[in-house]
Amino acid sequence: MLQRELDTFLTVAERGSFLSASKALFLTPASVMHQIDKLEASLELQLLHRSSRGVVLTPAGQSLYQDALALRKAATQAVSRARKLAQPRQQIIRVGTSILRPCKALVELWSSQTAPPFQLELVSFHEEEGGTETMLAALGGQIDCFVSPCASPRWKQMYSVQPLGWEPSCIALPRTHPLARKTALTWADLEGESLLLVQQGKSQVLDRLRQEIHDQHPGVRVLDIPPIHGMDAFNLCSRLGCLMELPASWAQLHPSLLTLPMSWDYTVEYGLLYAKEPSETMEAFLCWLRPLLPPDCA
Repeated sequence: MLQRELDTFLTVAERGSFLSASKALFLTPASVMHQIDKLEASLELQLLHRSSRGVVLTPAGQSLYQDALALRKAATQAVSRARKLAQPRQQIIRVGTSILRPCKALVELWSSQTAPPFQLELVSFHEEEGGTETMLAALGGQIDCFVSPCASPRWKQMYSVQPLGWEPSCIALPRTHPLARKTALTWADLEGESLLLVQQGKSQVLDRLRQEIHDQHPGVRVLDIPPIHGMDAFNLCSRLGCLMELPASWAQLHPSLLTLPMSWDYTVEYGLLYAKEPSETMEAFLCWLRPLLPPDCA
């Protein structure tokens, strides 16, 4: 942005001679002297005292040198700001996250792409403050989406869901429980045990599990827990010394509980929850995301 002669003047002032400046600028000494002469003529000022030992700034030259340094810095910053504005701006997706609703699956998909056109901004929620219900209420406002097991029919009626995949349904139990010595569980292990399940009607998958227990495994006692798992359910499992169904991604969340695989075919769908009427940015993000998903999710 600066006049070429002014930049040459700064180099001469810093180097102390035409010869040294010419080497730095990859010009001939004659060309450097010509540019300084041209600058002095246009300004009608003598900027340099010339001698066989080099050059020295005149008072006018010293004043111009200090101001020109500031001009060069301002010009560099101006160009940098302009280039940033000229570049395509990344759109921001605000993702809710909590202990029970981590966003790892989404972040892994996002980071698998080179230079994704969207920036993820994480918004943390605390489970002890009703994290999940607060996150649901924040959809379309404070946040655009969050990742969660999403088998609830009520959620699918009130919100939109983009499936991301399925994960095994496992069994959590206290570390002091006799079954904790095992590496995996079978239906025979569950005989005579109490199993915490979310209330009937809150998950189609777990309703089928409940029905199988009723029809084929009457020795397993089912206890209801609230429709949305929270840390209170983990504490209840530990306090009662019973078993609890939970998705594999929630393993090891509670220090007193151990999570083991179970020999059944139940899996839990997890996905991206977002508002029924998402923003244009969220819709664009979904269009970008879907080609990255497994065929049965896209």
